[in-house]
Amino acid sequence: MSASKSATPGTVRPGGRTAKVRAAVLEATRDALVAEGFHALHLDRIASAAEVGKTTVYRRWGSPVGLVADLLRDMAEQSVAASDTGSLEGDLTANADLVRRTLTDPGSAPLFHAVIAAAACDGDCAAALNGFYTTRLKEWAPVVTRAAERGEIPASTDATELLRAVAAPLYYRFAISHEPLTEETAARAVRAALTAAQAGVYATRTTP
Repeated sequence: MSASKSATPGTVRPGGRTAKVRAAVLEATRDALVAEGFHALHLDRIASAAEVGKTTVYRRWGSPVGLVADLLRDMAEQSVAASDTGSLEGDLTANADLVRRTLTDPGSAPLFHAVIAAAACDGDCAAALNGFYTTRLKEWAPVVTRAAERGEIPASTDATELLRAVAAPLYYRFAISHEPLTEETAARAVRAALTAAQAGVYATRTTP
């Protein structure tokens, strides 16, 4: 099955040579974002770095935004699966540690800085970044469901809000205050979110 002209770049899972082309282009896109940021992302240069024809890159991805959107989809597809430690504290700790390691890794940290900066000034990039995190939150939501079934937190706990509460302090330090992201920072975020969840802060409310 081939993608139609109206298909969003990357939504069709290619195979064979097409898959190799996509992999090469996305690798070149990642390298360019890390090295120079979103505003230096040019399709001609990406095609050259990936050793792919310019016509192919323009036809399939169309713009720098198309490249970033497809890269984020690829990252969501390949990211680490949710943990199952047997306790909510253990699972939230694993989640926080994954976020912390991602945001402090020399290879991925500059990439996320570039993508977040792009999302701040481009609506399509913002939508792509939102899609990436929506996918990640859905993948980790079962840890909250299991915790509720074990009686660790209220049954109506909103998984998305709880997981956001764990990650938010880490992203604030990463993108806003530019403070160090330490293991204690991650552990404190887990303790705060877990205490709030146990108190019912993230439980959904029904209108009387």
